[in-house]
Formats: sequence, structure tokens, C-alpha cells
Amino acid sequence: MKLNGIFWLMILGTALVIVMLFSLSVGAVRISPQRIIALFFQGPGSSEYSIIFDIRLPRIILGFAIGGALSLAGVILQGLFRNPLVEPYTLGISGGAALGVSLNIVLGLAAVSRLSLPLSGFLGAAAVIGFLYLANFRRGMVNLQGLLLNGVMISFIASSLVMLLLSLTSTESLQGIIFWIMGSLGETDGTLIKAMLAVSLAVLALSYMFCLHLNAFALGEEEALHLGIPVERTKQMLFLMTGILVGFCVSVAGVIGFIGLVVPHFMRKVVGHDHRILLMASFLAGAIFLIFCDTIARTIIAPLELPVGVITGIAGGSVFVYAFARERGQTHA
Repeated sequence: MKLNGIFWLMILGTALVIVMLFSLSVGAVRISPQRIIALFFQGPGSSEYSIIFDIRLPRIILGFAIGGALSLAGVILQGLFRNPLVEPYTLGISGGAALGVSLNIVLGLAAVSRLSLPLSGFLGAAAVIGFLYLANFRRGMVNLQGLLLNGVMISFIASSLVMLLLSLTSTESLQGIIFWIMGSLGETDGTLIKAMLAVSLAVLALSYMFCLHLNAFALGEEEALHLGIPVERTKQMLFLMTGILVGFCVSVAGVIGFIGLVVPHFMRKVVGHDHRILLMASFLAGAIFLIFCDTIARTIIAPLELPVGVITGIAGGSVFVYAFARERGQTHA
């Protein structure tokens, strides 16, 4: 790992701490960073302690896990498909999760158990993952082009079915489906937050077993095979890893777009194409981006809260379009 890469990882790590402290500080009740640090050494009992540890910190941990996971999934998929426009939701996994949650809300299962909502989302995502794997796995080989095309088609079908449910359901269910689809870090179940954090960190660690494989994939599958990379087994493992990662993210927080597309794209320009650096850099940058966007979402029109997916879409899309236009302008100059 180059010294330049380590330098950027240190910068991103420092930025992550700053953004976390900023997010803990701002809100309906402003708490200074010095007071926050003091609260970490005090026991419970004060209202400020409850605000920090019961409301804001769980959101930040969830934002860290999901932002990092979506960005990591984007890096892996873009390296696997050798296409910078592929993102975690391209494969239809989010569409399957959205359809599962929509059916749950329409059938009223959420009233039975609050955990049924993320469970139905994960089952919907798992169904899509299973279908894509079976449909594109033949004679020990994964057809990446077929995987991408099938994923896009499943995404369209799932979106159409969700729209059908929206047109037939009651107003109460309609609001629940729309709010969930736009994404939120308002999950309060500690078990789900811990599970999401554990899954995202586990897949991050596991992805480093394939960082050199992803570097070789940039040369093409034939070149990677000549370099001794088990191409087909690597494709299967990377697809399953990203599928599980995205399935967990969508089932816990809904559909939060643009992170898996925008963050890896910019990190590739900043730290280069070496996945030994790019994987961790994208994970940290994705976490920073989502925590910051969530802070804006819950404070910009306080006491009301915007869905975080709205902020990531506007911010990520605007920055991406601006950067792309500027890059084209420099190319033609």
C-alpha cells in the first residue's frame, strides 16, 4: 500500500470523526463537542445523555454501517463488471426488498411484529439474489452480462408491482410505503443496528481477500485467469457478498440511492484504482457522506425530518452531474 494511500485513509478517518461529532452536536438541542466527550465518561441520568446515546448515536452507527456498506458494494460491483456506472441497486436487489416491504405494509403484518418489516425486505432481496444466481450460473460459470440485464429487468418489474400496490392500497399504507422507499436511518432496534454493523464490517474484512483479484479483473477476465485468479469462483463470491450486503442495507433503512455510484467514482479519482486502498477509502467516504446527509435531513426543516434518500439523491446527483460536466469541459479544452 502506497504512502499516498495511507495518507488519504488518515484524512478520511479524521473527517469521519469530525462529521460524527458534528452530527452528535446539532439538532433541536445543541450540545457542544466538549460536553459530548464529557458525557462519554458520565453515567446515564441527564437528558443530554439520553439524546446522545438513545437518539443520535444509534443513527450515526447505522449511517456508518449502511453508508460504508453501500459504497463498498458499489466498488466491488464496478470492479467485477468493469463498469463505473454499475451500482448496488442496478441488480434489482433493492426492488425485491421494496416489493417485500410493500406487501408487508399492505397486508398489515407490521402491526404483528415490528421486526417483520426488515425481515420481509430481506426475504424480498434474498429472493432476487437467489433468482439471479440460479438464472445466470451455468456449468460452473457466471454470465455477468446476463446477470446485469436480468437485474435491470427485475428492478423494472418490482418497481411496477410496487406502483400497482400503491394505486390499490389505503392512504395510511401508501404513506408508509412511500416513506420507507425514500430511506431513513430512524431504526431504533439495537439488535438490527448491531447486526448491520457486524455484517458491513465482516464483508469489508472479507473483501480484502479479493482486493488483488479485483485489481486483476481490471485487465479483463482472460488476463486475470492467466495471472492465476480463480475467476468464476471469485465472481460467485463477490456477487453473493454484495447481494447480502445490499439486502441487509435495504431491509434495515430502505432505499438510499447514489452512495454506491457517486462515492466509489470520486474515490477512484482521489486514491486511484488499487483496491487495497480503494475498498477502505470508499467505505469511510460512504460513511461520511451518509452521516452528513442524515444530519442535514433531520435538521434542515426541524422539527420535521426529511427522508435521507432525498438528500443523498439531490446532493449525490448534483455533484456527479457537475463533476461530469466539468470533466468533459476540461477534455474538450
